[in-house]
Amino acid sequence: MEKQNLSVLSEFVLMGVTDLPELQVPFFVLFFLIYIASMVGNLGMIILTKLDNRLQTPMYFFLRHLAFIDFGYSTAVGPKMLVNFVTRENTIPYNWCAFQLSLFIFFIISELFVLAAMAYDRYVAICSPLLYTVIMSQKVCWVLVIIPYLFSAFLSLITTIKIFISSFCGHNVISHFYCDSLPLLTLICSGTRDIELIILIFSAFNLVSSLSVVLVSYILILVAIIRMNSAEGRHKAFSTCGSHLTVVVILYSTLFFMYVQPKSSHSFETDKMASVFYTLVIPMLNPIIYSLRNKEVKNALQKLWKKRV
Repeated sequence: MEKQNLSVLSEFVLMGVTDLPELQVPFFVLFFLIYIASMVGNLGMIILTKLDNRLQTPMYFFLRHLAFIDFGYSTAVGPKMLVNFVTRENTIPYNWCAFQLSLFIFFIISELFVLAAMAYDRYVAICSPLLYTVIMSQKVCWVLVIIPYLFSAFLSLITTIKIFISSFCGHNVISHFYCDSLPLLTLICSGTRDIELIILIFSAFNLVSSLSVVLVSYILILVAIIRMNSAEGRHKAFSTCGSHLTVVVILYSTLFFMYVQPKSSHSFETDKMASVFYTLVIPMLNPIIYSLRNKEVKNALQKLWKKRV
């Protein structure tokens, strides 16, 4: 196949979620509703945790950043995917493809480490309640989100630059509904082993390191809960962790399925479904999970609603 230098390419063609015409309209309606629900839920969570005085604690500080991240990576993918359902030529300019990839990598890595910071916050709250306000000071909370943001930006730039300085072959069709690293690798003519290793090593590191923080935190939390004499205290401790655990299980199981496996074992059709789940469905579920399982959030919502009425 004749090689084509990257500089010659002006756009990529996205295959989309499905190529069946009869599913275009139903999928558009479904994903449009999911995306709107995600936007409303996450923006609502950001506004609510900012306005309500009772939600000015480290737990809701991290929850606000989680909502911002969910809003970010669903917006990086969702609008373009919806446009592709109603246009005949599902193209994306070369520069926008690189930008979309970098944004998606940045937000998804940030989410892993913010979830880890939230697990640490719960550990301190349950295991060292008297020192909670001292340990989880505002300065510490900001450090626990700024470092993940900087690290995510660094990895995002490395991966995106490494892919887009490579030479692409003649065809430019991406077997996905957005510009993701793995489908882009199949279009590169030059050797991709070093890029694959970077993606595999950093994906494994990000997943394992962040999950290790979560697991260690919850093991220590479980030990502390078992030692509690009060049944009410145990129930309260479990209830404060339930929402976070639900979010962690859903996200990590999906990402392990997607990224910690060799390229040869990937089925892009299966990956598309998993990608839809964690780019659109999970960002929609997170604010719902935290709203339904959290009395303080529900009380803040009721208070805000009464003021509006």
